[in-house]
Amino acid sequence: MQDVAALVQRGEITVTPVSAPLTGRVQPPGSKSITNRVLLLAALARGTSHITGALKSLDTLLMSKALRAMGVVIAEPDALTFVVRSDGRLRAPGAPLMLGNAGTAMRFLPAAATLVEGPVVLDGDAHMRKRPIGPLVETLRRAGVAIADTDGCPPVRLTSPTPFARSPEFEIDGALSSQYVSALLMLAGALSGPVVVRLTGAEIGARGYVDLTLAAMAAFGATVERRDAQSWCITSSGYHAAEHAVEPDASAATYLWGAAALTEGRIDLGVSEDGFTQPDARARHVIDLFPHLPAVIDGAQMQDAVPTLAVLAAFNATPVRFTGIANLRVKECDRVAALATELDRIRPGLGREDGDDLIVAADPGLAGLLLPTEIETYADHRIAMAFALAGLKIHGITIRDPACTAKTYPEYWRDLAALGVRLN
Repeated sequence: MQDVAALVQRGEITVTPVSAPLTGRVQPPGSKSITNRVLLLAALARGTSHITGALKSLDTLLMSKALRAMGVVIAEPDALTFVVRSDGRLRAPGAPLMLGNAGTAMRFLPAAATLVEGPVVLDGDAHMRKRPIGPLVETLRRAGVAIADTDGCPPVRLTSPTPFARSPEFEIDGALSSQYVSALLMLAGALSGPVVVRLTGAEIGARGYVDLTLAAMAAFGATVERRDAQSWCITSSGYHAAEHAVEPDASAATYLWGAAALTEGRIDLGVSEDGFTQPDARARHVIDLFPHLPAVIDGAQMQDAVPTLAVLAAFNATPVRFTGIANLRVKECDRVAALATELDRIRPGLGREDGDDLIVAADPGLAGLLLPTEIETYADHRIAMAFALAGLKIHGITIRDPACTAKTYPEYWRDLAALGVRLN
């Protein structure tokens, strides 16, 4: 039995290529996107909510810690459950809310914090302080919120409660991040309606995640009318407690689908393809085409699946261009640059940037080669998990800082080992 925990603590893991198809059953963790949405909605709801199948990872624990600091009672009776008890109000925390590099928490909480009667400071680590929050802050400022960011990034400071006008309207440019839109929608459901949320541009990053938000809001009692492709009207005046089962994480599933495709194996995830409502689930249909992936893959609506697909593309029969991925530059790291750099580190010319596109040269002959490479993960869980797949085919792939996968998939390395992957 491999001591995976000890390997992770050492700060490097080398993945040994497999000699047979990977087969077995792995249950992906609960969806991070859904877990953090329903945690916030439960905190804004009156009563006791039960969230089952939830993800317990660094990102969701940072969200739950912040909500506790604002007076919400959250119990964790087991590894997959949150029990949230709230009177529907958030209180001023006694200290800045430290959110690490949890993007959903940092994007959702500034809007929710406008309901707090008192000052709120939201801060993060060095990586978070480089991630843009300006569009959301500016929208809230136009609505009368006393809020300030720091050169368009965290820390974010709110200095007083906001007496929102009845029937307020929020206008936001969602091109940079759909999370700004979701933040405003969830806030709107807590206000005395009707409240209109309107996009100022035609583009929106990963619109499918807005659909996740709307579904979660409905589960907690919100009534949302989609007026057109660019606006919604929310007519609820407060959330109610709910029972909510979180589906498995589709982004996490892409690594397992990718591992099966690379090794011609079959990994049972315990959930059917139609059991996912998350946008990244559409990556399954692309992965099923391997080793004949399309020449052009538009990653706009499955952004977190792009690192998985990019590593698969390295072994594809023909080169692949990834488009619609400019938003990947403002994730946990600049993922466009990171993917190009680390692919190029494996073999010069394997990956390169072309504007905001990523081009993967592709070479099936990489399989079986000895190409000692230390993959820099940039403290980004998705870079670490995606490039581990390269180690299933290439000898010498070492992942630095493997512990960063705890952000969304704490058991990733154990699950690979359980499938028979040798880690050193």
